[in-house]
Amino acid sequence: MGSGAHLLLTDEPLCRCIEAEGWYPSGEQIEAVDESRGEIARVMELVRRLADRVRTATNEGAFPLVLAGGCNSSLGTTAGITAGEVGVVWFDAHADFDDPDENVSGFFDVMGLAMLTGRGWRAQRETIPGHVPIPERNVILAGVRDLEGYQRERLEASEVVSIPGAVDLTQLEAAIGDLARRVTRVYLHFDLDSIDGGEARANEYAAAGGPSTEHAVECVRLVCDRLPVAAGALTAYDPAFDEDGRTLAAARAITQAIARGVRP
Repeated sequence: MGSGAHLLLTDEPLCRCIEAEGWYPSGEQIEAVDESRGEIARVMELVRRLADRVRTATNEGAFPLVLAGGCNSSLGTTAGITAGEVGVVWFDAHADFDDPDENVSGFFDVMGLAMLTGRGWRAQRETIPGHVPIPERNVILAGVRDLEGYQRERLEASEVVSIPGAVDLTQLEAAIGDLARRVTRVYLHFDLDSIDGGEARANEYAAAGGPSTEHAVECVRLVCDRLPVAAGALTAYDPAFDEDGRTLAAARAITQAIARGVRP
């Protein structure tokens, strides 16, 4: 999925989608971390570096659009914009809401949203400059559907606002209206496997039952119309599973919708 982020960064049609909306895009990569370090140490160092770069970009008046392999990048992106009350609108087929005590897969990236809301890895989270946990009630999780039993129970017991499956626009609009009363701006997180796996296969974890690309674009437009978006991200694209290029096309469409929704 890291290779997918690089492909998106260098994709000329995606760049033209941004330019078409009045932006002058520039791209850069966060410096790699020594591979002799453990996975968690590497990920968290990348998160810290990302937080600094997002903060700099924001201070320079740029809009940070993060292209990342993993959803844990959200910790760095939100840390870079945490002035005022920040909410989250997160599109994903998965909850990414495990903490270390309950996780059974050993996959660090399925803990991203849990960490973002203040659960698990406290000592590591506190090393991220600007990190402030986001209250669960200020998170909208849209498109979620591929869950283990314990993950579903954890999500249902939380204050996260879930809009499952294909994402009902009426429910999304109501959730956005409620969130707008509590936050001044939001981080828009779009995991590409939130799109229905039968239409566009983003990675090996893609699942059926999600929104079409067209509907996902409509959802993103709704978010941008109703809430000030301070930063965005596209994550979890593995080109090896995108044999027909439909996920790449979806990424371009989502990017253009974000660029249009936040254009200067």
